[in-house]
Amino acid sequence: MEKFTPEQYFANPEEFLREISSLGHQIPLMSHIDVDTSKLADCFLVRFRGMIQDMMDPELYLEKYQITNGAETRIQNGKYRDTLVLKAGEKVNYDAEDNVHGERRSVFVVSVPGVNSWVHEVEKSVYGITKNGEILQETSVETISNGVKRPLNEDEEVMETDEEPPVKKIESESNVTEQKAPNSLLSAEYLLNSPLPDRPSKACIVKFYEDFDSLTLNSVVDVIGFLAVDPALDGTFDEGDGFIDETERQATNPPPSLIPRLHAVKVTKLTHINPYFDLGSQEESKPEEVYKDLRLALSQCLFEDVIAADYLIAHLISTVHTRNNIHALGKLSLNISNIPSQVLPEFTTALYEIIEMLVPASHYFPMTLENMNTCQFVPKKDYKTNKLTSGILQLAPHTHLVLDETRLQVGKLEAAGVDALKSIADLINAQRLKYNFQFYEIEFDTDVPVLILSEGKSMLPNDCHIPLKPQADLAIIKETFVAVKHFLAPRLPAMRKFLTKQRKAEFDVKPEDTEMIQNAFVEMRRDNEKVTADDLHSLLVLSRLMALSRGHGVMSKEIWDATMALEAERKERVAQLPSRRRI
Repeated sequence: MEKFTPEQYFANPEEFLREISSLGHQIPLMSHIDVDTSKLADCFLVRFRGMIQDMMDPELYLEKYQITNGAETRIQNGKYRDTLVLKAGEKVNYDAEDNVHGERRSVFVVSVPGVNSWVHEVEKSVYGITKNGEILQETSVETISNGVKRPLNEDEEVMETDEEPPVKKIESESNVTEQKAPNSLLSAEYLLNSPLPDRPSKACIVKFYEDFDSLTLNSVVDVIGFLAVDPALDGTFDEGDGFIDETERQATNPPPSLIPRLHAVKVTKLTHINPYFDLGSQEESKPEEVYKDLRLALSQCLFEDVIAADYLIAHLISTVHTRNNIHALGKLSLNISNIPSQVLPEFTTALYEIIEMLVPASHYFPMTLENMNTCQFVPKKDYKTNKLTSGILQLAPHTHLVLDETRLQVGKLEAAGVDALKSIADLINAQRLKYNFQFYEIEFDTDVPVLILSEGKSMLPNDCHIPLKPQADLAIIKETFVAVKHFLAPRLPAMRKFLTKQRKAEFDVKPEDTEMIQNAFVEMRRDNEKVTADDLHSLLVLSRLMALSRGHGVMSKEIWDATMALEAERKERVAQLPSRRRI
């Protein structure tokens, strides 16, 4: 990759982009590489894949500048670099008329929160990365430029970059001094700012030079660009100019060995992070066969409850496909209840392990009183460092959130816990999350499927509540999960691809089927006056997911009738539950 330089890009941008597009997996993936121990150097062409976790202020820089060496002058390109490039004896003429100032936008990108280990393993194999984060192919350690690079505090470049700190427990923003360098006021944990602190992300500051308006918070991007790891970028040793607080300066300019910079030349917004979906396979499994195998496996995990397995599969492929002012259409939050107490707490974690094997990104959250009262759920602005500290609910699209309500004990929810419940309810109901800027709130769209596991009906809102109806011997549930894992092992690639493919699949309702659905709704209203438009909406969402889960891209009478029968069974189970006062 060392032959790809900013100078080559300037010479012929179109040809440069064509060449790097053909490289594919030959470009090192920084998401799995330890910058501090790798052989990657400044201006090396790399890629980083992750979620945009925070936006930063616009940054001015010298796009072109005149350099003098006695009577000789030359023009140097400053684009795609953080420091000025000078040879021995050269100086920058800051007053030259040929100087051009540009603007770039920096964003803080973290590797996708909650990405599951099987995705890491496939990506490492594809990109030739060892378990220790080493690149198998040889890389050059030579710097691209022969010039002398000056620290930023000696130049006139404004290096503004924003990062965020990961905070699991609610605490003072100033209480971030552990695990820090001798001259640092901030911990590495705070600088990395992982949304899920118990599953730390890698981080990268990505600098964009165009299409600023296309950047959106929480979107997942694949960025190819020039690496910047010059130690001069570390604000820990920068004395500053007195205008910016030292804490903010260090937060804005973290050590590049911890958080490298990447100057983007090609950016792709990703709609999924499933490596099996793009790699393909020589033999494509038939969707109906994959569905049957998946249904069998999940029903065994759910005590041979086939109905519950159907709802769980529908949940796993659900996604927000359309939004209006009121609804996020396509979501299916699911509450699986009536979990026998004698199999708890092992059952919920065992079920999550199965889900973790199937989907690219997920997170299990035990709803204990301590977690509800002390964890930070929504991002919060830290004005001392000018950073947005992340929260557990700041997740990338299609990250499956599993809430274990069986862990909630009798006790008191503090004010923070009540706020947490409200935030979770907003996420479930509208797929929106309000970020806390202390003096005001800003609402952001999300697309996070939520599965709630509970003994009785959940206190949280949900789109669908399915009480389990165990048919199997509860005493052998541990052995059942072991057997299911053996059954899934050879089928996992096909199942993983199937779930992503069906989530992304197009779906159509023909005019004659529309008329059939309208007539069915009229009959439902005739039989039960309490049936509303919301009930029809729920049936349409569920029938769509039922069709897609079986590999069908169009509505049919068979699918509609099957959905109606499924809902009738579910509602009968709910009606048979003993009344339970909500918490």
